[in-house]
Amino acid sequence: MTKIEPLGAVRERVTAELRQQIIAGSLLPGDRLVERELAERFGVSRVPVREAIRALVAEGFVHFETPRRTVVRRLTPTDVKELFELREALEVYAAGLAASRATPEDLAEVQELIGRAAAATEAGDAELITDLNSRLHDRIMAMAGNSLLTEALEPVAGRLRWMTRRNEEWPQLLVEHRELYEAIASGDPDRARAHALTHVRTNYRSTMRHLFGDEEAP
Repeated sequence: MTKIEPLGAVRERVTAELRQQIIAGSLLPGDRLVERELAERFGVSRVPVREAIRALVAEGFVHFETPRRTVVRRLTPTDVKELFELREALEVYAAGLAASRATPEDLAEVQELIGRAAAATEAGDAELITDLNSRLHDRIMAMAGNSLLTEALEPVAGRLRWMTRRNEEWPQLLVEHRELYEAIASGDPDRARAHALTHVRTNYRSTMRHLFGDEEAP
């Protein structure tokens, strides 16, 4: 007997797949999302596709150019600036808390992620690098021990990953993550915050450069 997948599960599956295609660059800014074509591709009805598109509009990945035309959003310098301002406020504070609260087990897990990121950087595996770097930042947020911080960043975490996926200065990112880890492991909140601030601002400039060429970061 064929098991029928609940509509909610279908919607979440389609949403997750489309989100990942946008982050990975399979769907590019300006690409059109057509309900009928997507329904055929995923082998589902148009209802979960329509709901998935609405979810991605709410997350900031796509937008309605007209009532009948939905496209992948084109990021602007202002989009990047505002998201990184939020990231700076939250992640710098979280790094200070993490330095005060991290356990040996927490630090060992971050070390393991950095080791895997180093191997992925050596191999030039962009998708794995992006995933590991995101997990590393998630782990630092968790180490801060403040659930409200995590909840505050969650609505924009996907868009941040989308932006930073375009930044291919991977060896530099690896160096910065190692320095950030060492600062947190030192147990010195001021040192951890300083390294986190430098990391976020460097990543902001790199992301602007990769998204908009030689345009100066505002």
